[in-house]
Amino acid sequence: MSDPTFLLVAAGSAILGLVSGALGCFAILRKQSLLGDVVSHAALPGVMLVFLLFRTKAPFPLLLGGAATGWLCTMTVLRIVRSTRIPPDTALCGTMAVFFGVGIWLQTYIQHHVRDASQAGLDRFLFGQAATLLDRDVLWMAILGGVALGTMLLLWKEFKLLSFDPEFAASLGWPVRRLDVILMSALVLAIVIGLQSVGVVLMSAMVVAPGAAARQWTDRLGRMVALAGTFGAVAGVAGTWLSEQIQRTPTGPAIVLCATAIAVGSILVAPRRGLLWRFPAIWRRRHRSQLNSETTAIPGGSPQPR
Repeated sequence: MSDPTFLLVAAGSAILGLVSGALGCFAILRKQSLLGDVVSHAALPGVMLVFLLFRTKAPFPLLLGGAATGWLCTMTVLRIVRSTRIPPDTALCGTMAVFFGVGIWLQTYIQHHVRDASQAGLDRFLFGQAATLLDRDVLWMAILGGVALGTMLLLWKEFKLLSFDPEFAASLGWPVRRLDVILMSALVLAIVIGLQSVGVVLMSAMVVAPGAAARQWTDRLGRMVALAGTFGAVAGVAGTWLSEQIQRTPTGPAIVLCATAIAVGSILVAPRRGLLWRFPAIWRRRHRSQLNSETTAIPGGSPQPR
């Protein structure tokens, strides 16, 4: 804990887990868990375009470029769903494939045609490299994450109703489409800040796993968001510690594995919802049903209803 490098990486990972876990709850409740995967993959062409145009490795411009293309991809999906008969999951997968393909093509072009591209550090946005976080990186993560969390808290009532009953919100005269865009924009910020730590490939787990774990423990949205943020922050710090203790262990995958362990543990042991609590009740119901069927059976015939 006295190592300043460890503390810096742990702080950045905790910010990532807190923001993505809290805002990921709304994606889970709206059955849009795939959105994290879509936005993270769609951010790659934005990062590559900013580097190609401005030749900069500064984190803030690169993250802004990723946020721009991630937001554009999200708006494209919303437009497709509203204007056509294409199902939402099909629109999400198709749009993600197109944007990610463009990002890979731009990355290949940069590697072969831009001088010193191998030292640009762009690979960390694809696979994540939390150990390379600097003070300025963590600062920008905190600023962008604060904007996303502040938006969520400012429009808490609106986002809550939008997640559970958008038709009722529309009947009250609320600007549902505008609120939908704002919520998606906050989710885009929450996802983009984790690209440097976890990477495009694994970032979706940080959106889904903490919220899925928190959902097992409570039926209240406020508690769910608080628990998801806590679980995400704990996973970030624990993954950083594991990568420090075990040699040649990348930090991003370690964080994702910790978040997954928290989710699996919650699914197993959470009161009322946990599988370990439900299996005995299911066994008792089946045993009681079997006894009832045996007591109501007619000898030589089939069981009769009581």
